[in-house]
Amino acid sequence: MAYIGNQSTNSFSSIPAKQDLTGASGTSLTLSHAVGSAEGIDLFINNVRQEPTTAYSVVGTAVTLTGSVVASDDIYVVYNSLALQTTVTPDASVSTAKIIDGSVTDAKLASGAVTAAKMPTGSVIQVQQSIASTSVQNISSTSFAGIGLSVNITPRDANSKFLVQAAMDIDVDANEQTFFTVFRDSTNLGNTNGLVNAWNGTNRMIVPITILVLDAPSTASQITYEIKSKVSVQVSGAASRLNSQGTKVIMTVSEIAG
Repeated sequence: MAYIGNQSTNSFSSIPAKQDLTGASGTSLTLSHAVGSAEGIDLFINNVRQEPTTAYSVVGTAVTLTGSVVASDDIYVVYNSLALQTTVTPDASVSTAKIIDGSVTDAKLASGAVTAAKMPTGSVIQVQQSIASTSVQNISSTSFAGIGLSVNITPRDANSKFLVQAAMDIDVDANEQTFFTVFRDSTNLGNTNGLVNAWNGTNRMIVPITILVLDAPSTASQITYEIKSKVSVQVSGAASRLNSQGTKVIMTVSEIAG
């Protein structure tokens, strides 16, 4: 019978038919080629075929025997199949349609498996928040000291920026100027864009304080952001009071893809 088009040719894949392992001893054998399972080889010891997965197991090129052999045993394997290669997905080859809905979990995001480098600039990567005690605190130190409000955050990407926000109220003493600032670890960020001066100058009054700082620390190590305060001059018997109205002092730190 005639053929239409080119006649197909036969194609063969060569599998090593036999490997001699005589001389091995103990419970371990080493194959010259990796196989995918115990059924990938026929193992013979003194011409007796061994039962796969019962008499032996295989991982790659390592054969583990349930019994033991000695150097004088006649040992050989006949290959039935070979593990040819491990395929790695090429870069930029996985599209959105290839990802099963719900497969990118919060746990994966938290572990950093989906990095900030793959998120659009300006995307919010993570948010951490701290709420300080609502009890009244007197502010009397003339050097910056903590007010019990800090956030620890580990960047997902060294190029990220961090938006630090805080809100509180202060009852300012008439004899003092009260300042608030943001520290990143031991660095005072308020000297450029975070220093707040709350001062009535005449009478005590409730002043709402809002702090907003955008920071670019250029690190992937954990950062501690902290709100600190001080007064300009310590006056005997005078003190500015934080949370005099019992409201919450809230600090929020947001990591933003750079």
